[in-house]
Amino acid sequence: MPYVDRQNRICGFLDIEENENSGKFLRRYFILDTKEDSLVWYMDNPQNLPSGSPPVGAIKLTYISKVSDATKLRPKAEFCFVMNAGMRKYFLQANDQQDLVEWVNVLNKATKITVPKADSLSQNDNSNRPAENVGIKKQMSYRTDIVGGVPIITPTQKEDVNDGEGDKNYLKQSQSHPYYSAKHPPDNAVIKAGYCVKQGAVMKNWKRRYFQLDENTIGYFKSELDKEPLRIIPLKEVHKVQECKQSDIMMRDNLFEIVTTSRTFYVQADSPEDMHSWIKAISGAIVAQRGPGRSAASVCFKMNYILL
Repeated sequence: MPYVDRQNRICGFLDIEENENSGKFLRRYFILDTKEDSLVWYMDNPQNLPSGSPPVGAIKLTYISKVSDATKLRPKAEFCFVMNAGMRKYFLQANDQQDLVEWVNVLNKATKITVPKADSLSQNDNSNRPAENVGIKKQMSYRTDIVGGVPIITPTQKEDVNDGEGDKNYLKQSQSHPYYSAKHPPDNAVIKAGYCVKQGAVMKNWKRRYFQLDENTIGYFKSELDKEPLRIIPLKEVHKVQECKQSDIMMRDNLFEIVTTSRTFYVQADSPEDMHSWIKAISGAIVAQRGPGRSAASVCFKMNYILL
């Protein structure tokens, strides 16, 4: 779901057909910034990328004329909608129907153009041009191409492959896969699975991992393609799971913590809804394992996210 971040921008993951009519949708992290009059998308949340990483693509909001449901245009693409920008159509896929509706609404609202009065048009035209030029000068690593009569801003520098980030190869492998599929059914039934970003224990860096919750454990993998987890956290060792109070210090949205006897795991979800869903799922699994009589007394567990 799109959410508002700390800079008052609307953010979230979508799949986009970057090459027109290719039929190939790639997973990207979108940022809608009405103050900068731009919609930009990255390989991942910029917080999880090397500092200074350029976006994969960008469009000025003033170039977008209409955003609408594209189910009839792309019947094989589930939850698909289209952005009309001049002669180019950008097809995108949302996570579900509600996600589609919300993205269409926020994009249409952001791209509404107020036509100035005729007597003030000449004055506003002169005052706006310097501001637009300043915005372009700041992005020295981009170039502007005219595609189908629409200016498209693209980065001119290549991705840094020597930055030591272990998840770079994973992003290339899984960028077209949804973040909510489970590829590794274990002996125990999977309760919830999906990608989150966790902080490392030693280097304190943040990496995207595939989490899987079952009746007895929380495991995380380098990717959904791996068969062996990087680590397994037994639910019997978890004292509590809750929204992280240190999120203001770490400056990360949608952050929650899993507190165990030996360590506190800091995990960032892709949206507020996903964060609360993980907290609720883990909390429910622990209560089911320990029983309602023991959960509150012996574990001091917070049940704010369990449905009554």
